[in-house]
Amino acid sequence: MLSNLLIQKTKPQVKTTRLSDGRGMYLEIAPSGGKWWRFKYRISGKERRISLGVYPDIGLAEARDRREQARKMVAMGIDPAEQRRREKATLIADTVNTFEAIAREWFATFSPKWVLAHSSKIKARLENDLIPWLGTRPIRSITAPEILENLRRIAARGAEETARRALQDYGRVFRYAVATGRAERDPSRDLSGALAPRTVKHLASITEPSAVGALLRAIEGYEGHFPTRCALRLAPMVFTRPGELRMAEWSEFDFDKAEWRIPAERMKMREQHIVPLSRQAVAILRELQSRTGEFKYLFPGVRAACRPMSNNTVNAALRRLGYSKTEMTGHGFRSMASTLLNEQGWNRDAIERQLAHGERDTVRAAYNYAEHLPERRRMMQAWSDYIEQLRDSKPAKIVNIRAA
Repeated sequence: MLSNLLIQKTKPQVKTTRLSDGRGMYLEIAPSGGKWWRFKYRISGKERRISLGVYPDIGLAEARDRREQARKMVAMGIDPAEQRRREKATLIADTVNTFEAIAREWFATFSPKWVLAHSSKIKARLENDLIPWLGTRPIRSITAPEILENLRRIAARGAEETARRALQDYGRVFRYAVATGRAERDPSRDLSGALAPRTVKHLASITEPSAVGALLRAIEGYEGHFPTRCALRLAPMVFTRPGELRMAEWSEFDFDKAEWRIPAERMKMREQHIVPLSRQAVAILRELQSRTGEFKYLFPGVRAACRPMSNNTVNAALRRLGYSKTEMTGHGFRSMASTLLNEQGWNRDAIERQLAHGERDTVRAAYNYAEHLPERRRMMQAWSDYIEQLRDSKPAKIVNIRAA
């Protein structure tokens, strides 16, 4: 067995010198004077060697401890060299595969398929709430309690809905990491029920017929910006999402066919949507075209015609008409139409399709943009006739054509 005195007295030779300590370990002294601890062992019938460190950084006693640890691994059938390579690879992977790196890769992979508004919201949560908190951590080492701590921090500032959305984002990033082999599981799954349940808030809407008539008469009397007035008049007739209406482009309209085709990239569900246009809607559009037809958008911004009007324009106009945000919103025209059309017996599938609600069957979704279209054309014309009568204080019932 070696001693520190013997090691210190041994001088470098012309050729590499080996001083054995027994049990497979020896000190290798190079002609240059460098000294390395080595461990020789056999596993699966093959002789292997690994380094136990450099002398004097690793002293004799510590080298012997490392030898014994390696001998135990060999006894259990574990190759110390392979184990060391795996640990090194894991360390490198942890350095590269941080939560931030995986989250940004996931976002870059999927965001091109999302609607801009949806993409912007997720990016904001990643940048403001997820990455600053756990971004530098190796994704495989993040635990459910760490995620929950961050979610509670978000909720503590009064952003409970943001916290729930952030949990969904965590899940998507972790599932992507699992699928790409850089994490073993999704710890966010362990947090089911850990956040306070959502308080359901229905978007403000007017659905009582006489109140709808009063709203429509108020819209007719709107004296603000002309395109805004047209947007207010069209919103109840087409009942699209507010963003779909304000970003409408003239190239999407066919007056001969009396339809508006919204391209898939502007739809929430990434699927082309057809809006049949009633006679009343076409009349409003032709009137608007004489004012804004030279521009790309139907409703150009007041300050920059190359951009659509603000996403708050319609809501601001409703406030100007005296309707508070708890009474009516731009999105409320959708629930207004849905409620009254369902009450009056129209085909529920036709109503849902006209509202462009998502189709869970992806195969069917590729073809259903024109589903129920003949009935939807009849429904949209009947709907415009009905709300026109409400506006003129002559409420009339929509008659289900099939029933009639």
